[in-house]
Amino acid sequence: MSDDDDFMQASDEENYDFEYEDEDEAEAGGDVDVENKYYNAKQMKAESPEDAIDEFLGVPALEEEKGDWGFKGLKQAIKLEFKLGRYEKAVEHYTELLTYVKSAVTRNYSEKSINNMLDFIEKNADDQAANQCMEQFYSKTLDSFQATNNERLWLSTNTKLARLWLAQKDYGRLTDKVRELHKACQLEDGTDDPSKGTYSMEAYALEIQMYAETRNNKRLKGLYQRALKVRSAVPHPKIMGIIRECGGKMHLSEENWTEAQSDFFESFRNYDEAGSLQRIQVLKYLVLTTMLMGSDINPFDSQETKPYKNDPRIAAMTELVQAYQTDQINQYETIL
Repeated sequence: MSDDDDFMQASDEENYDFEYEDEDEAEAGGDVDVENKYYNAKQMKAESPEDAIDEFLGVPALEEEKGDWGFKGLKQAIKLEFKLGRYEKAVEHYTELLTYVKSAVTRNYSEKSINNMLDFIEKNADDQAANQCMEQFYSKTLDSFQATNNERLWLSTNTKLARLWLAQKDYGRLTDKVRELHKACQLEDGTDDPSKGTYSMEAYALEIQMYAETRNNKRLKGLYQRALKVRSAVPHPKIMGIIRECGGKMHLSEENWTEAQSDFFESFRNYDEAGSLQRIQVLKYLVLTTMLMGSDINPFDSQETKPYKNDPRIAAMTELVQAYQTDQINQYETIL
């Protein structure tokens, strides 16, 4: 198992790249003592993470020049420090790690490693101190890669930063950031750059969520329509789930039941494909809008929704549909 794989956790958040470091480790050269120290530290992680940190941090010192083993040792130490709440040390050693990306490791390897590191930090940040640490990670990453013209990493890191500000409801900074992202995803003539369609869709999703949360339906509607016109992107299904869910709620507020039902169904389908738990909440909205439409079609008859018909989390909604379609008013009122 690779050094990054030890920390990978099941999540419905976006982490779409996979890093296979076993091959890297097999091919890497270096002194046997360096390798032994690294693998000895890996064996200590579970039972003695504090000692493992010290051992990992000792790996770079054994290399005459900065190389793969020192890079990997620092990565492991940083993740353990973050998990243990040692945020200042994590930032300090992440700053050191970034000095390796210019010459000690290849561009592709460093880009994947940094992306995976930031994904790990994002998934494991569970309090305000962790969020502040995460923001420092993003800032240092952007500063480090500014001179390298690594556009993919710039876009990826700024998107993560925008997600953080959305979670914190820092709409002022979020507005500036998504504007910056949109501009970076455009050609000189102002049209969308086909090669950056996926990043453009993520920026739209973030901005749409912001306007949905602030109940600015006028801005939301315009962005929603523009997002659906982007044809060059192959976004992660969760991104489309978010956009369609916000669209469904917008149509719901306008009492446009047909469009709301269509959006909620598409949102459910995308969330389901992504394995997101949000599919259950959206399925409830789908059931609601189907009844508001006065439709005789059972929303659980489709191939996508049928497996959830007996799900205990939506049992009440299923009973509501049955009572509604069979005109059992007393049962319908009882369920409500």
